[in-house]
Amino acid sequence: MNEPGSVYLSLKLAAQLFSKPLDALRPEERQKLSRVAARQQEIEALILATPEAANVVVPAATVASSLQKIRGRYGSDEDYQVDLHGIGLDDSSLRRAVERDLVVDAVLDKVAARAAVVSETEVEIFWFMHKERFRRAETRTLRHILITVNDTLAGNERPVAREKIDAIRQRLQREPERFAEQALKHSECPTAMNGGLLGNVPRGQLYAHLEAAAFALSEAGLSEVVESELGYHLIWCEAIQPERQSSLDESRKNIRDHLEQQRRSMCQKSWINGLRQTRVAEPA
Repeated sequence: MNEPGSVYLSLKLAAQLFSKPLDALRPEERQKLSRVAARQQEIEALILATPEAANVVVPAATVASSLQKIRGRYGSDEDYQVDLHGIGLDDSSLRRAVERDLVVDAVLDKVAARAAVVSETEVEIFWFMHKERFRRAETRTLRHILITVNDTLAGNERPVAREKIDAIRQRLQREPERFAEQALKHSECPTAMNGGLLGNVPRGQLYAHLEAAAFALSEAGLSEVVESELGYHLIWCEAIQPERQSSLDESRKNIRDHLEQQRRSMCQKSWINGLRQTRVAEPA
């Protein structure tokens, strides 16, 4: 049987790197995972050999919570046990692997806590030096109506669907304030339940032809009928939020979070490099 910590690490990395279960990886993905896992195992072994790790006590409730999250990914206990057996683990070995993982995380959190506090001056300097990062792109508050086309389904043939969408558009040209009501009544998009609301949409989130129509509208503008592979669409632009520069006050929390994370990461890397150097310097 493979060492439980190694198996568990491979499972985690498969999800983090490829969003896949371990047994679904392609050969080239497995090769990459093996390289990353080897480096990670080396680091974890160094961490677990430190006095900091020896002093960590992971609460039983924390272990139980982590195990429950893993169990929650499966529909039944049978599926859960079959999967564990398939990767060479059982309940006991999985628990040990999870505890090991939590100890590593706890040590790294302790090390990161040594990082110097980010000052207000550092936040302000970062904002002034990187203002371009804090420009808010234009967004538009959009609503949407979809009439699908399905020539094999009575009532959804292309001519019928086109007639429906044209009739809706004619009503909305006279009374555009009824868009949400008409979406609720007629749209075949899931957004119909919310009056067709798509939310505040930036460029790059809609299909190209829908985006072109939406971003050509003026505020309170109604689009022409737009056809896609799904059917016929109408778009209503309720409001336009133009591109603008975020203020320092608006950006302050994000900057502080970024700098703190950067500083915590540097602190951890420096500590791990120190462990490596100490190991190299030790007599054989």
